[in-house]
Amino acid sequence: MSDPLVKAALQARENAHAPFSHFLVGAAVEDAEGGIYTGCNVESATYGLTMCAERVAIFKAISEGARKFRRVAVVADTETLTPPCGACRQILWEFCGDVEIVMGNPGGKIETLRLGALFPRAFDASFL
Repeated sequence: MSDPLVKAALQARENAHAPFSHFLVGAAVEDAEGGIYTGCNVESATYGLTMCAERVAIFKAISEGARKFRRVAVVADTETLTPPCGACRQILWEFCGDVEIVMGNPGGKIETLRLGALFPRAFDASFL
């Protein structure tokens, strides 16, 4: 894979802590200046406290001062590429808007689309 964002997500996947599902996911978010922030899924025995890779990456970027984003990559070892879950879609929409989502797998399969295609009629602060 030649895309640095996808490479970063693939590398982050190696750090995933998934002793229950064994479903390793890596994510990377690119800010407006080209900075890349990564995350991996971290499972908890309570399941409800588990954190997805995409949210880890976004929260890490926000905690380091990034505020504008242009792309997000999500990598999982699935033949059918894995999109962000509903909770992650909500967080991505609130912090990134209709951002480009790059889904990939370790075998090099890639698909790119806009978050709006995955999350039509999204809820955000404009409704408050």
